[in-house]
Amino acid sequence: MGKKVSLPLIYLIGMALVVIGFCCPMFSGFLGSANGFKFINFDNSGFVTIGALLIFAGAIAGLAACFVKQLSGLKLIFALCVLAGAIVLIIGFTTNGGIYKAIGKNIIKHATIGFYLVVVGIVAGVAGAVMNK
Repeated sequence: MGKKVSLPLIYLIGMALVVIGFCCPMFSGFLGSANGFKFINFDNSGFVTIGALLIFAGAIAGLAACFVKQLSGLKLIFALCVLAGAIVLIIGFTTNGGIYKAIGKNIIKHATIGFYLVVVGIVAGVAGAVMNK
C-alpha cells in the first residue's frame, strides 16, 4: 500500500508553518500589512502582546522539541501554548480598542497568507502532538 506519514513529521511541519506564517504578513488593510511581530508592543496592549509571544515562543520551542530528545515529551504542551496564544490574540483583538478592534471585526476580510499558514500550522501541530501520544 501507500507510505504512512509519520506523526512527528506532521508536528514538525505544523510548528514550522506557524513560525513562517508569523513572519509573513498576516493582515492587510489601509495601514499596510502587519506580520506577527507588529503585535508585540507592550505600550498599547499587553493582552495582544501576550498572545503573539505565546504563539511565536511556543512554535519555536515546538521546533526545538523535534530535535532535542529531552524536550520531546513536551510537544503537546508547546502545541497547546500556540493554540492558547491564538485564542488570547483573537480575544485581544475583539476586546481592545483602536486598530486591534478594527482587525478583530473583519479578521477574515483582512487576513493574508501568514494568517492562514498560522491556522493550518496550529491545526497540524496540535493534531500531530495529540495523535502521537
